[in-house]
Amino acid sequence: MSNYAFKNLMDVEPSNGGPGEEIDVRFTRKHLDSRELGVSYFRYGPGFRTIGHRHEVQEEAYVVVGGSGRIKLGDELLELKQWDVVRVAPHVARGFEGGPDGLELIAIGGSRPEGGDGARVEDFWDD
Repeated sequence: MSNYAFKNLMDVEPSNGGPGEEIDVRFTRKHLDSRELGVSYFRYGPGFRTIGHRHEVQEEAYVVVGGSGRIKLGDELLELKQWDVVRVAPHVARGFEGGPDGLELIAIGGSRPEGGDGARVEDFWDD
């Protein structure tokens, strides 16, 4: 493991979508050479809803860096605006929805098992 790592989020190849798409996702954990944390970028277009997910052991925090939207935590909906920070315990199902101008987030994830521990939550946004 190195003493430090340096990476621009926009230099990371998108995992989903990309600029001009409805969704843009960039994961940096492997670029940071860290066992303890990951930092990722997410951008969702207006009205775009993510699939719900939860984790077994990985705690996450999300920082809204642009736009607005909502986060669904279990059955609770919270309105999000720029510079809001939300910490989510591993077992809590969560999903995001982009507001009128879309939603941009930085996600910080803690330690996780090799290969990840995320699990999809089907039918998460049933209204």
